[in-house]
Amino acid sequence: MKIVAVEPIGMTAIQVKDFENEFLKKGHEFVCFPDRNENPDVLAERMKDAEIVIISNIKLGKDVLEKCSNLKMLSVAFTGLDHIDLGYCGERGIKVVNAAGYATEAVAELAIGLMLDVYRKITELDSATRGGGTRNNYLGFQLSGKTVGIVGTGAIGLRTAQLLKTFGCKVIAWSRTEKEEVKNIGIEYVTLERLMAEADIVSLHIPLSAATKGVISAEKLALCKPTAVIINTARGGVIDNAALAQMLREGRIAGAGIDVFETEPPLANNHPLLSAPNCVLAPHVGYATREAFDIRIGIVMENICKFLE
Repeated sequence: MKIVAVEPIGMTAIQVKDFENEFLKKGHEFVCFPDRNENPDVLAERMKDAEIVIISNIKLGKDVLEKCSNLKMLSVAFTGLDHIDLGYCGERGIKVVNAAGYATEAVAELAIGLMLDVYRKITELDSATRGGGTRNNYLGFQLSGKTVGIVGTGAIGLRTAQLLKTFGCKVIAWSRTEKEEVKNIGIEYVTLERLMAEADIVSLHIPLSAATKGVISAEKLALCKPTAVIINTARGGVIDNAALAQMLREGRIAGAGIDVFETEPPLANNHPLLSAPNCVLAPHVGYATREAFDIRIGIVMENICKFLE
């Protein structure tokens, strides 16, 4: 079979060569394009002869997929699949497999990092210091003793909760599916409304689907304390970002740390969060560590090998 990586997904030149040789020994062709290109026409050209395609979070719609008549499998180097037309893949019998679990530690650690940055104003104070400024009577906040609400207790939400417990936080949670292992580490499941009202920090860890789109609505945000902080390392579409920005401007929410948006960065100049105060923004980097990428490459290739077998 012809296996095509439409982007390098963090593979080094040595790794690419090793995979070329490994698949060649098994009678398969492996091609890896050295750059990331999201243009649908370019994607279609790269994929047109492939039977197996490796792709990460590049949008892959019917307009591209229908031009790939040989396609039998997508090995997705990503956890979420909301960027792929799964309906069309199902109709065509194209197997779609994600890389679940590769970035659990990476995303959980970034969530904690965003909390600390918002609470201690690390980014803001870095700029002040470089500009010749001082502490200027600034007082930050500690994580210890705070109530953190985890929205979604999958692997990443659970790991974030575990890390927060070591900081001395009280952790409460809401999830569409409740898990005994979460309860076993002393975390109480509550209603989403109670979580939003009680939490000092609300950390989002739910996938984007028809059921979760906009679940953190303006009405839910209005339940928050004015001292609350919102952290989103999940998907941009699960929260009303316009409402969040407005509440930040009005002082009805104290701060936010955001790594994900409705679209992949670069953001439009008029995106509401760009002008919101007390808001730390990152360009979707939660999953992007060397360790996570190496794990991801291993999962992607293992999924292909299982499919071939």
